[in-house]
Amino acid sequence: MNILIHDLEKDDISSIIPGLSDDLRIISEDGSIKNCIGCFGCWVKTPAVCIIRDSYGDMGEMLSKSDKVTLVSKCYYGGFSPFIKNVIDRSISYLHPYFEIRNEEMHHKNRYENHFVLQVIFYGDTITDEEKQTAANFVKAISVNLDCRGHEITFVNNLAEMEGLTI
Repeated sequence: MNILIHDLEKDDISSIIPGLSDDLRIISEDGSIKNCIGCFGCWVKTPAVCIIRDSYGDMGEMLSKSDKVTLVSKCYYGGFSPFIKNVIDRSISYLHPYFEIRNEEMHHKNRYENHFVLQVIFYGDTITDEEKQTAANFVKAISVNLDCRGHEITFVNNLAEMEGLTI
């Protein structure tokens, strides 16, 4: 299974990616996501499951079944849009609360044996070189934290430039 998490308008996604695969799970803003409250319940009270029971409560498990996760986000100061950041926050149950040393850095241990590829597409017509560097460093750090098999990052100026990208 592949996952596409995006902050695009509903009409935009179908025009950019025609003929979506049945193997693709699409997560988009529908107004129902609640913010992570930082309680760590997904680590302590209900391991691997967010205590907030909405359609985003099982993000960790969903990531564990993915071969590739694609994030499409407007670039905000070298980071993700609020919706994308919120989905990532709600995915912390993908990891254990315990730590290990990886690449001479401390990271959370994996809860699952799965290692997906992380693809990130940032869009915006005013992304500066400094924001691109910040975003590249941020995506690399997230990839290491989630123990991804690899990561790729693409910057586009507008939605039309996304047409033809492999997701």
